[in-house]
Formats: sequence, structure tokens, C-alpha cells
Amino acid sequence: MTDLSDLAPVWPGRRALAWPGLPLLAALALWAYAVRHTDVSRLDDYGLVTALHPAFWAGLAVLTAGFWWTVRDPRRPGAWAAAYVIGLLVMERATQALVYPTPLYAWAWKHDAVVDHLLSAGGLQTADQVGDMAVYDQWPGFFAAQAALVRLLGVESATMFMAWWPLASSLMLLLPLLLIYRTFTEDRRLIWTAVWLFCVANWVGQDYFSPQSVAYALHVGVLAVVLRRFGRSAVRRGRPRQAVWTVVITVMIVAIVISHQLTPGMLAVCLLALCLSRRHRDWVPVVTTVVIFLAWCLTAALPFLSAAMPDMIRSVGDIGANVETGYGTTPTGTGAVATSWAARLLSGSVLLLAALGVLRRRALRHRARPLLLVAAAPLPMVAASSYGSEMIFRVLLFMLPGAAFFAAAALLPEVRTPAADATAGETGGFRPAPVQGRRRGIATWVPLGALLLGTLAFVPAYSGKDRINYFPPQEVALVRQLLDQAPDGSLVVAANRNYPMAYGSYGSIDHYWFLDDARGHVDRIVRSPAATLAGDMAGVERPARAYFLLTQGQMADSEMNGQLTGAQLDRVRRSVAASPRFRLVAANDAGWLYELRRTGGAER
Repeated sequence: MTDLSDLAPVWPGRRALAWPGLPLLAALALWAYAVRHTDVSRLDDYGLVTALHPAFWAGLAVLTAGFWWTVRDPRRPGAWAAAYVIGLLVMERATQALVYPTPLYAWAWKHDAVVDHLLSAGGLQTADQVGDMAVYDQWPGFFAAQAALVRLLGVESATMFMAWWPLASSLMLLLPLLLIYRTFTEDRRLIWTAVWLFCVANWVGQDYFSPQSVAYALHVGVLAVVLRRFGRSAVRRGRPRQAVWTVVITVMIVAIVISHQLTPGMLAVCLLALCLSRRHRDWVPVVTTVVIFLAWCLTAALPFLSAAMPDMIRSVGDIGANVETGYGTTPTGTGAVATSWAARLLSGSVLLLAALGVLRRRALRHRARPLLLVAAAPLPMVAASSYGSEMIFRVLLFMLPGAAFFAAAALLPEVRTPAADATAGETGGFRPAPVQGRRRGIATWVPLGALLLGTLAFVPAYSGKDRINYFPPQEVALVRQLLDQAPDGSLVVAANRNYPMAYGSYGSIDHYWFLDDARGHVDRIVRSPAATLAGDMAGVERPARAYFLLTQGQMADSEMNGQLTGAQLDRVRRSVAASPRFRLVAANDAGWLYELRRTGGAER
């Protein structure tokens, strides 16, 4: 099935082939200028959105317009569309790595701590040794691979490259996406517009340094192989060749299963949905996935699942509880709410466009029915679990490859059907009826406007919470000083875990985040901060020490997620500073570190 444009190229010959390079170069030049002139030293509640130099927005608009005017002509080389998509990923994912001097996101720092612990411990450990963090040792695939990479590169830790991980993980998705889309169409416009929409709508933020980023790329890779190499066509090509592809997907499935908890389940439901299509009714992939997944769950992951299973069973079918946010995850303040709505509108728009594409393109709906099934398959997972209030976002992520394809079909001209192919053979070639006047203007400018709005909306959806996710060098230095001086067995008390290296040295240092505690205890801390915190920290025995840490990242997270206000946290800090039971160890523009004095000791 092929979509053909009804618009002829503006310039013939070599000029037409070279013209797409001009807006691409202009966009990248504007982006480079913007990166050099963006100041992130004082972020507000809109994150990177208001900090970016205006040239960035101009470059993004030029890039989007250049992509649309390039891709709408099927006679232009596909390499130009690929160049524009890579340019988009660079502008989307490399900007933060360049404008911020330290890696973003507390969870990325947490995963770095797991890699560091694996390197220092020399192997996996149990819950008796590292407590709740042992869950990472039950899914060690990603961390073992990163530990090997750290050793191979000869760097101190994964922090040396994890700021660039969003770009790398996004680039990993391009090949499997192209393979999937080429399974159902030969039209480069539809393929590359779908890839563009996927990149724009993938704001969920699972591309950071995490097991999910790699597991998701492998998930899409398995789907690409199954859609292209399994089913009826594979039977016609012969079983020996299919056996080779079975080995390939088995290796990818094993890598997924040993790296991430959720992705194997998503893969299983997607492969099961494919079996509903007669063209892909091959049970080998889904049985392989289920067997490997169950084998891992009943062996290496059994300690975690045994403890978590009661809560998991209770959450099944409780859709309301699974999608609600709750205390500590509710956007608060104008910037946080605006960012949240930008993300919702972006996802909603892509899903609406996908529904429109399914309704309007009957021939494509029939041809790409397996992809439609894969897109719908993750939806029931909303009823299965809350996944830490993130299941709705993960469902959107796993629906996105199919949704982007049908959304792109809604933006493009008519679909060429098999009947049109037959007519074209009789008449000497397919010649689409020219579109003129108002219809031509609508067909040109409305899709461009939709692409432009979606591309611009990605920035607040993806980077609007950077006030929470960015930790300045002073904050990193303060936490590093704490970890360097804290004896084994020490306790670190903080408001929440949103600071760099919050899990640093977790094999030898304990951590307590009081905003994770019961609301009644949080209220007692607010009423009487120093006395309550001193009581919480009093059980630490020598030579270990007890520390209270409050940083810029903790305050931003608490304010923007509906916990304590900045004024309340500042009152806690001032109470600790004024108490004779605490002494100031270190402080800078990004935070404060206090130590609980030993009772009856010589320290004053």
C-alpha cells in the first residue's frame, strides 16, 4: 500500500534535491545559537520553557516547516527526511545535555548508584544486605551492562555519559520504528511523518538513564521482527529462516525480562493481540515471551514478587485508584499545572488524530490492522496496576508506535488502494487528481500547523519540570561532601529523595525521607521541626552519624508536587539551624547540611 502526494516539487532537478538542506542548516544554526545563550542558573516553575533563548523556538519552527515541505514530495530522497528527524531528536534530547552542567533527574542518579554499588560489591546482593534496593539485583540486566560499559570506557561512573542517554535511547528506536512502518506502507511521507509524530509525542520521559529506555527499544524491536518475519508470510518463506528469527527475538526477550518488570507484560499482551489477526496468528513469539517471563518471576524475581503480590492483586480492576495521583504527585502552581496540561493535550491530540486516521483510511486500516491491535493492546493494563501512579503514562508510551502511524495517515492526502493500482496499470500510471484552490491550501497548511503545534508543545511537556529535575553543581558538591565524610552506618534525613546521589552508598548508609512518612508525622515535623527530627535521628550509634540535608531540588519537588510549601520547608530549616542539638556542617547556594550533635559528648 502506497500513499502518493498530489503536489509536485517546486524546483526540478538538482536544486529540488538540495533545497531541503537550507532550512535544516538554518534550524540547527538557530538551535546552536540558542544553546550558547540560554541561562539555566535560575529556573522558574515553567522549567526550561522560559529559560530557552527565543532562537530555539524559531529554530524548531523552521525545522518543522522544512520537514513538512520536504517530506510531502515523495520524489525527494528519503535521506533528507531522516536528516530532519535526527535534527529533531538533537534539538529535543541534546539541548538539556548541553545547557545543564550536571545530569538531570533523580532517578537517573539513583540508577547510577545501583551501577556503582554493583561495581563495588562485585555481585548481586539480597534484601538482608541492601534492603529494598535488592529489587534492582533481581532485575540486573541493565545495570550489569552499564557496569561493564563503565569499565570498558575507563570512566569513574555512569554520570560521565548518562546526560546523553536520552538522545542515545531515542536514536535506538529509529530502526525498529522504520521496520514496523515499512511493513505496512512504502510511502516515505507516511513513514517519516509517523516517526516525527512518535518523537514529538514521546514526552513521557522514559528515555533517561534507566532499564525502561533499553527495554522499550527492545520491545519495539521484537514487534518489528514479529510483524515482518512471523505469520503467514514466514510460513511461505520456510521454517528454517523463521527459526533464525526465533533465536533473535528470544535473545531480545531475555534481555527485556532480566532488565525490567513491566515491559515483558506489555510485550506479552501486544503479541497476544497479534494472534487475533489471521496474518500473524503465530503462537511462537507469545509463548516464548510468557515462558521466559514466568521462569524469571518464579526464580530470580521471586523474593520481590512474593512481597508485592498482595498489593498487586488488590489493585487489579481498581481503575480509579490506578490512575489517580495522590499526595506528593499532584501538580501545584501555575507552571506545574500548565506543563501537565501541555502534556495531556499533546497526547490527546495524537490519539484523536490516530482515531481520525483509522476512520478515514479504510484501506490502511485493513492493511495495518496488526499495528492497530498492537496499539490497543496496552489499554487493559490500566486496570491491572497503578505502577506507582505511572501506569497511564506507560500505557501511552506503549500505544505510541501504532498511534503515531495512524495519526500521520490522518494528516496526509488520500491513500492509494489496490483498486487504484489496477486502474493505474490500465491507464499507464497512477495520476492523482490535482487539488486546487481552498482544498489545496487546507491540505498544505492544516497538517503543517498540527505538526508545528505538536512539536512546540513537546518542549513544555518534556522539559517543563526541569526546576525539579535539574541539580546545579553546588547541590552535587554538597551531597558528594556528605557521602565522602559519612561513616558506615550513618543516617541521612531529607525532605524527599529529589536530590543527586540520594541513594549514594546505599549499601553502607541509611536514608530517611520524611515526606514519604505518614501525614500525621509530617504535620508534627512542621509544628516542631528540630525536636521531632532530632528524635527521629537519635537512634544512630557511634561511630556512625546522623545528618539532616535540605537542598534546592527537594524544595522544588515538594512545592511543585503539592507537598510542603517553600515557606514551610524554610521554617523547618531555620528551626534546625537555631537548635543547639544540630550543628552546621556545610552550606552553599543550593542547600544546607546539618549534623545531629552527640548527647553528652565532647562535640559543641
